[in-house]
Amino acid sequence: MAPTLVHHPFCPHSRFVRVTLGEYGDAPRLMEERVWERREDFLVMNPAGTTPVLVEEGGAPVPGAEVIAEYLDETRGARLGEHRLLPQDPHARVEVRRLMGWFHHKFFEEVTSLLVTEKVYKHHMTLAQGGGSPDTALIRVARHNIRYHLAYIGWLVRARHWLAGDGLTYADLAAAAHLSCADYTGDVPWDEDEAAKGWYARVKSRPSFRPILADRILGLPPAAAYANLDF
Repeated sequence: MAPTLVHHPFCPHSRFVRVTLGEYGDAPRLMEERVWERREDFLVMNPAGTTPVLVEEGGAPVPGAEVIAEYLDETRGARLGEHRLLPQDPHARVEVRRLMGWFHHKFFEEVTSLLVTEKVYKHHMTLAQGGGSPDTALIRVARHNIRYHLAYIGWLVRARHWLAGDGLTYADLAAAAHLSCADYTGDVPWDEDEAAKGWYARVKSRPSFRPILADRILGLPPAAAYANLDF
């Protein structure tokens, strides 16, 4: 039976898990959650009140992108063999985890949380929930911060084939999931780093990425090249 993923379409952590499940060949049942509503049933499932949460038949809820990634590696990783998204070598695993953490925490705090909250979530939130007009100062901060993250990605892929080494890993999927949210809103300065742009084109061309490129926000169309695999 397919797993259920409690998610939000523009939560970058949820997008990471969706793409990861796609790499494993799983098509989850998606259940959208608006975390700002603080629904009691959801808080029972994940007291932290954050998405994503993965639920498999007969098992306890698995909360959080990085915990889900570890769980999926333990339950499905072997099926990918030498293409495992969390490599067998312990030193390689450290680098993948380091970079996965970089994007799920540092990039999220400095870029995606600002853009998604101000440009997406606020449109659906009441004033009591923190909704209202976007804070343009915070959007400017995110646009400033994304530049050095993009330069870091470019530096990594000029030295390696993928972010963490020779093969595609969780590090690439995490970075691309977060960038996809900023790309939707047109806030990635792709012209500043061709190496980063080429790497992202490779990731978003994978079949696992197609479902998130089909996501749309009513009243907020994506940037022109968002779903264009060749930019």
